[in-house]
Amino acid sequence: QVQLVESGGGLVRAGGSLRLSCTHSPTIFSINAMGWYRQAPGKQRELVALIFSGGSINYAASVKGRFTISRDNTKNTVYLQMNSLKLEDTAVYYCSAEIEEWSGAMDYWGNGTLVTVSS
Repeated sequence: QVQLVESGGGLVRAGGSLRLSCTHSPTIFSINAMGWYRQAPGKQRELVALIFSGGSINYAASVKGRFTISRDNTKNTVYLQMNSLKLEDTAVYYCSAEIEEWSGAMDYWGNGTLVTVSS
């Protein structure tokens, strides 16, 4: 069982940049993957970026080339660097961790951080 805390959201103009951070509590279980998801008003929650324990990374097509996910295991932190932001990037961004517990994989979520992109 882990707790996740996101930070770094805010108001930014189109074309600007933000870096989101997600810090998780220590766990005796292995972390299969950590990711960033987002939910815009009236939309379903969608995957933004996912980083696996082995180092492979998946990005949504809409953010590929603009966003970068990375992690620092010594700080128990995952980052999302967001560049060339667009109006359609406006959403609440959530950090997620998939933990391999005794009975199988379990997903945990932070409370989200709001990113608002303005013209």
